Amino acid sequence: MDSVVGAMVGREREQELLSEFVTAPGGRALVLRGETGVGKSALLDHVADLATGEKHRVIRAAGVEAESELPFAGLHQFLYPLLSYVDRLDDVHRRVFDVVFGRDESTPPSVMTLGIAVLDLLSLAASQRPLLLILDDGQWLDTSSTEVCGFVGRRLTGGSVRLVVGLRSDIPSGFDTAALSALPVTTLSEKASEQLLDERHPGLDARVRRLVLDESQGNPLALLELPPYVERAGLDPTEGFGYTGVPLPLRLQQVYGSRIGALGDALRAELLRGALDGVGAGTAAGSTRGTRYRMRDADEAVAAGLLDIDPLGGAFVFRHPLVRSTVVQMATPNERRAAHAALAHVHRDDVERRATHLAASVIDPDEQVALALEAAAESATRRGGAVAAVAWLTRAAELSESHEDRSRRLGDAAFVAGHTGRLDRARQLLRSDTGSGTADSPASVVASAYAALYEDGDVRSSQHLVRAAIESIRDGGAREPSEVLTRLVNLLLAINQYASDEESWQRTHELIDSLGDLVPPYSRVYQDSWSDVVRRGAGVRERVERALADLRILEPWDISRLSVAAYHVDTLSQYRPHLQRTVDREVATGAKTPGMTMLHLIMLDQIAVGEWEEAERTGQRGLELMTSHGHALFAHHSQAYLGLLAALRGDTDRARELQATVDAWARPRGVGFLTQIADAIGTTAALNDGDYEAAYLHAIGITPPGTFQPYTHQASRTLLDLVEAALHTGRTEQARSHALAAQQARLPDLSPRLALLTYGALAMTATNPAEADTMYRRAETHPGAAGFPFELARIRLAHGIRLRHTQGRKAARHTLMIAAETFERLGTPAWAERARAELRTAGASAPAASAHPTTLTWQERRIADLAAGGLTNKEIGDRMHLSPRTVSSHLYRVFPKLGITSRAALRDALGKLSSDQDV
Repeated sequence: MDSVVGAMVGREREQELLSEFVTAPGGRALVLRGETGVGKSALLDHVADLATGEKHRVIRAAGVEAESELPFAGLHQFLYPLLSYVDRLDDVHRRVFDVVFGRDESTPPSVMTLGIAVLDLLSLAASQRPLLLILDDGQWLDTSSTEVCGFVGRRLTGGSVRLVVGLRSDIPSGFDTAALSALPVTTLSEKASEQLLDERHPGLDARVRRLVLDESQGNPLALLELPPYVERAGLDPTEGFGYTGVPLPLRLQQVYGSRIGALGDALRAELLRGALDGVGAGTAAGSTRGTRYRMRDADEAVAAGLLDIDPLGGAFVFRHPLVRSTVVQMATPNERRAAHAALAHVHRDDVERRATHLAASVIDPDEQVALALEAAAESATRRGGAVAAVAWLTRAAELSESHEDRSRRLGDAAFVAGHTGRLDRARQLLRSDTGSGTADSPASVVASAYAALYEDGDVRSSQHLVRAAIESIRDGGAREPSEVLTRLVNLLLAINQYASDEESWQRTHELIDSLGDLVPPYSRVYQDSWSDVVRRGAGVRERVERALADLRILEPWDISRLSVAAYHVDTLSQYRPHLQRTVDREVATGAKTPGMTMLHLIMLDQIAVGEWEEAERTGQRGLELMTSHGHALFAHHSQAYLGLLAALRGDTDRARELQATVDAWARPRGVGFLTQIADAIGTTAALNDGDYEAAYLHAIGITPPGTFQPYTHQASRTLLDLVEAALHTGRTEQARSHALAAQQARLPDLSPRLALLTYGALAMTATNPAEADTMYRRAETHPGAAGFPFELARIRLAHGIRLRHTQGRKAARHTLMIAAETFERLGTPAWAERARAELRTAGASAPAASAHPTTLTWQERRIADLAAGGLTNKEIGDRMHLSPRTVSSHLYRVFPKLGITSRAALRDALGKLSSDQDV
C-alpha cells in the first residue's frame, strides 16, 4: 500500500542510513517500522535500487494476511528463486528443504535446524554476488517464516547477505521480539508534507490544501490520495457543522476499516459519537469552546490500534485523523443521525454545539431546530464565525416549516455571506429560493447592490436599486422596524458616503426621514456622521461612545460602521485596540468585508498618531486581501490611503502615481469619496514639495475658501492645508476667511482633531498678536493634540516662525526644536528640513538629519531588495506596479541614504542594514 509514494520528500536521513546499510561491508538485517501509508514501501524500493546499483541480487517477498496461518508460506517466496542452489547443499540440508517445500512428509525441522540450512543456502547464493532480501508487510508473515527470518537475521554479520523488513507499527508481529536493528519511519514534517503535496497536487485551493494537511498529519499516502476526494466533495473546513468526516478513497478506508468493522455495535457507536463531535487525534482538547465528547469503555479500540489515551487528560483520542474519517464513513445515515441526536443532548447547554448536532439529526422540516440554528448563527457571528453562520442559516432555511421563514432565513444567509466576502454565494442562496418574485425581493436587492458597489464601484445603479426597494417597503405600509429594511437603509448610507454627492444625500435624508421610527438609532448615527459631519456632527461623538460601550453585543458590521463614525469625529484611537484584536479573526473565518473596513480604520489611526511604518504594512496587507477577493472599491480605497501616506512621508512620486490611479478609476464612476482623497493627496504632496500654488489649487478643488462644501468629508480634514497654502501664496484674506468659517461652524466642538486644526488656523491667520498667542496656546495644549503629531508639529513650526519675528530668535528655539524632532521622528524629510532651517535662522544648532539607513521607506526597501537581487528597473516596476522612471527615482534617493553610489553596492549595504537592526 505504501508503494504509491514515489517522491522521496523529507526522507534525507532515512536515505542516508539505507545507503550505508547497502554499501558498508558485511551482512546485516534492518527493520523499517512505521504506520500504514507512511512510506515504508517507497524506502524499500529505494534500497532495492541502491542494491541493484551496487550489483546486488535482490529478492523480494511480501506478507499476505490471507496466508498468515500457512506454515512457511512467506519463506517460500524468499527460497523459491534459490532452488537451483539447494542441490549443491549436503544431504542433511537438502532433506530440510524437501520438507519445507512439501516434497517430503517428514517431521518439520526445528527453527534452528531450518535456520542453519537457510544460512548455508544464502551463503552459497551470495558467493557469486551480494544478496539483498526485501520483505514488505512483514507483520503478515506466518509464524514459522517469521521465526526463521529472525534467526537468520541475527546471524548475517560477516557475510554478504542483507535482509530488510518493512513492518506496520500498529500491528503486533513476531519481528517485535526478533532483536533486529530498527529504523523508525515517522510521518513527514509539516514542511515536507507541504512540499510533497505541492509537488503532486499543485494549485490546490488554500482551504482544501489546509484540510488535507490537517487530515493527513504527515502521512504520505493520505497526502497523495486525499486531494481529489476532498475537492469533489466541496468541503469547506470553515463552515460550522461539526465533524462530518473527510471522504476517503478505498485504499485509505482499508487502512483501518477492517479493525473498525471487527468491533461490536456499541463500541462502534461510541467511536462514532466521538468522531462526529470532533474528538481530535492525539489530543482530547479539540475545541476552544466547550468540551468534546468523552468516549468511554473503549479499551478494545486502543488494543486494536484505533485509539490512544491522552497523556494529559486520560481521555480516549483517535490515533490518527484517518481513523476518525473512516469511522464516520463506515456508519450508515441512520447511525449518524442517532449519534448526532445523542450529542445534541450532551451539549444542551452550548448553543452552537447543540444546534450543530440537532441540524444533522433530522431530515424533515423542524421549526425548533431551525430556531436553534438561527441562535447559533448569531452567536457565531459575534465571535468571528460568520462563515459558519452562513452554513447554519442555510440549514435553518432548509428546515423551515413555512415559505416565509425559509425566504427570510435565506435572505439572512445571503446577507452574512455578502459580508464574508462571498458575493457569489450570496446570489446563489437567493436563487435557491423558489418563491415568486425572488429576483426583486429586498434581500436580492441587498445582494445585487453589494456586488455592484464593492466589486465595480457602481454607486449610481446600486443607489437606484436600494432607494427603490426602501420606497417599496415604505409605500407597502410597513408599520414595524425590520431587519431587511435596516440593511437597505445602512447600505444606502454606505453608497451615499462613497458617492459624496449633495443631491443624492438630500434625497436620502428625505427618504430616511419619511421612515420615522422604522429607522433604528445606529442608522441615525451613520446618517449624521457619514454624510456631513460639519453640519450634522453635533453630539455624534457621544452617541458613538454610547453605542460602542459594550462591543460584545454588536455584530462585526455594526462595529465597523460605528468605528467609521468614530473616524469622522476623530475618536478612533480609543477603539483601535479592539479593532486590531478583531480583524484577524474576521478576515480568517468571519465577516471579511467589515474586516477590510477595520483594516482601513486601523491604517487611518496609525497615520493620525504617527505610526507610519505600521500604517504602510497595514495598507499593503489590506490591499492584497481586497484585491484577492475582487473588491475593487476597497482596493482603490486602500490605494488612496497609501497615496496619502506616501505624500506625508515625502515619497511624492509614488503618491502622485497612486493619486492618478485612484482618480482615473473613481471619477468616471462618481465615487466622490475617493476623488476627494485623491485631491487631498495632491494637496499634501505639493505642500511637501513646497509648491504652495499647486497645493492651493488642489485644496480649493475640495472646498472653496471660507466655506465647507456640503457632504465633502475632506473639506474639514484639509482645513489647515488650505489655510497654509493660501498664506504662502499671499492669499491672506482667503486664509483668514477659511479659519473664521471653521470657528463659526463650531468645528472644535465636533472632534479633537478639528479643534487642533481650527485653533491652529486661527493662530496662523490672526493679525492681533494676543489672539495669535491665545490660539497657539489652545492648539498646543489641547488634551487631544498629542494624538495628531504631524498637524501639531506643523502648527508649532508656524508658531516658532511667528515667535522669531515677534519676540526674537531665542524665544522661537524651543518650539522649533520640538517641531523638528517630531518631523524627524515621523519620517517626513522635507518638513524636518524646513524646521531645521528655521532653527538655524533662529541661531540654534539644528538636530542632525538621521543618517541611519532605517530611514528607508517600505517602498524604498522593497525596491532596493529587488534591485540587489539583480532585477532591472522595468522588472521591478512590473512586479510593484510602478513605472521604470519611478523605480529609478526611488533608487536615486536610496543610494545616499545607504551611503553608496552604485547598484553593485546594494547587497552589502542592505546586509549591513539588517545586521545593524539586529543589534
